[in-house]
Amino acid sequence: MKNKNLKHRDINWLYFNERVLLEAANKTTPLLERLKFLAIFSSNLDEYFKVRISGLRQIRQLDKKLRKKLMLKANNTLKHILKTIEQQQITFGKIIEATLNELEEHHIFIKNTQEFDETQQLYLKNLFKTSIHKHCKIFDNSEDVALIDGALYLVALHENNQYSLVQIPTDAKERFLELPGEKHQYCYLDDVVRLNMDMLFPQEKIIQCYSIKLSRDAELYLEDDYTDAALVEKIYNSLDKRETGQATRLLYDSTMPETLLNQLKSDLNLGEADLSPGGTYHNLSDFFDFPRPNGTEHLKYEPKPALAHPVLSITKDIFSSISKKDQLVHFPYQNFNIIEQFLESAAKDPQVTAIKMTIYRIAEKSALANALLKALDNKKEVTLFVEAQARFDEANNIKWGRKFEEKGAKVIFSIPQVKVHSKIAMVFRKEDDKIKRYAYIGTGNFNAKTATIYCDHGLFTAHKKITKDLKQVFSVLERKLIIPKLKRLLVSPFTTRITFLNLIQNEIDAAKNGKHAAITAKMNSLEDADMINALYRAVNAGVEVRLIVRGFCCYLKASGDPNAPMKKNILITSIIDRYLEHGRIYLFENGGDELMYVGSADWMTRNLDRRIEVLTPILDKDIFNELKHILTLQLNDNQKARILDIENSNTKIVAKGNQEEIRSQYAIYDYLKNKLNENR
Repeated sequence: MKNKNLKHRDINWLYFNERVLLEAANKTTPLLERLKFLAIFSSNLDEYFKVRISGLRQIRQLDKKLRKKLMLKANNTLKHILKTIEQQQITFGKIIEATLNELEEHHIFIKNTQEFDETQQLYLKNLFKTSIHKHCKIFDNSEDVALIDGALYLVALHENNQYSLVQIPTDAKERFLELPGEKHQYCYLDDVVRLNMDMLFPQEKIIQCYSIKLSRDAELYLEDDYTDAALVEKIYNSLDKRETGQATRLLYDSTMPETLLNQLKSDLNLGEADLSPGGTYHNLSDFFDFPRPNGTEHLKYEPKPALAHPVLSITKDIFSSISKKDQLVHFPYQNFNIIEQFLESAAKDPQVTAIKMTIYRIAEKSALANALLKALDNKKEVTLFVEAQARFDEANNIKWGRKFEEKGAKVIFSIPQVKVHSKIAMVFRKEDDKIKRYAYIGTGNFNAKTATIYCDHGLFTAHKKITKDLKQVFSVLERKLIIPKLKRLLVSPFTTRITFLNLIQNEIDAAKNGKHAAITAKMNSLEDADMINALYRAVNAGVEVRLIVRGFCCYLKASGDPNAPMKKNILITSIIDRYLEHGRIYLFENGGDELMYVGSADWMTRNLDRRIEVLTPILDKDIFNELKHILTLQLNDNQKARILDIENSNTKIVAKGNQEEIRSQYAIYDYLKNKLNENR
């Protein structure tokens, strides 16, 4: 529902993606790394159309009375969004052009069909004939073609003004192909297909080719973001139950003749709002895999090899080390194999009787999964909760779930209407004729690949009350328990919201009593109205509030009451840098006895009410200080932080005068590296 005291989340998300684009335009970002930010921007926008635009379009189709009752104005919102995206796409195109020009200055070329020399043309014709031609699929315009979501097509315009569609085989071939010749020369796979139209249509003359890409809705995920049951039901009832979702955007080459565009629009049953002009090439998320040729190391980030953990990487008994003292890990700064070793040790240890964990996004190839399979071979009891609704990772998760089942694990797939987003694991170990519990509670997925680019934190602990709470969480997941009785952990949808609201109220009460009161919170997204209104009340009461929000942020102003005077603004920043900020840290002054929670939940309605989330208090003083120092570095970032203000200006914070320059991600790496060296 619309709330005049909140920013619109779908509109504000666009300014998060703009921050990604600004990093691609930043000349201090190494040249080849700018391609990655262009890829992230493109990938983000694709998902946005599949999920968020899809939802808005379907809201528009609802009965007007229901829309009015729910205070939803999809038409106006959609128009605003599409206009903003169009402006960003223009900027995107200019940044791509500037980046490619700069690549050429460093002797890296992406050539098009007009630039191939004779040798390259012969090479590409032979390559097409021998290994690409067989993978190209051709559709006549008279056919009823259901374009595949996200696939690339060339619209081949015939001399008689009819057209054919050619699917570019990016699933079988690399998008960027190396060309023969001096220096570093590449071309798009698209242009190899363009060059060889005569092989695809030997009896026809092709006048020109234009690229297109269709995005379809991800209707599976609508319930994740809309809370009104009647609305969800109406939307679902309005959808055709088909394998392919409704089209949400046709991205097309803006040089395409209007008559051809209109014909495509008619044949593909699209509306005017579905059409989005673009450049010659689409799916620029493929820049993720652009070749990194030898001799271009200076155009990449300086190496930051993952650090060893000062304790867990050298211990001979990981369980003894965790038992003696809680251990904290930080990714990607430290090596993810710490978690893999924890599970491998559990798999081999004869004293371990059982392992339980949640899996939200697991890598296709995973040492962690192999450790679990080894545990099953060693007759350990393994219970896994596999989230089958993890957006765009369902197939891989289900594949692994089935494999674990076949080996004898107890595998539980998704709970209806609830996602399990927590990142938790527990090992049960027989010690002195008793079962001792060892827990891991993190902010990031159990995924070695994403752990190299996502900034996350994880706590290993054998604390009795924390592990007792976590055991109850697993009992809920196993449907042995309906409501857990929790002493230490915050668990959604049971205690997280009410506890955070109470903690904010405690700060408000302290401020009103003249005591120092402060709230510092770092999260991915801030959207929940109750949490934001509580922050408004806190600010007006004199509580010091400081936020770091990577993604969209619906916080609008200092006062939740539109008639109340603005007492003061708060500083909210976002950090977009080499790694993706993904950790959630919540710190409360608590009358001088500070409280800190770390875990998987953002302050979003879905994380508080419709997902299983787990956050742990930080009880160990050394770990508390370590996390607080890391949080302080991020609060003081003046190299990669931008201000989230009412105007969505994305103003960059810069060091002033003699102020120390702090690039928090690099400062955190150096801090952890120094701690490691001190312990050696």
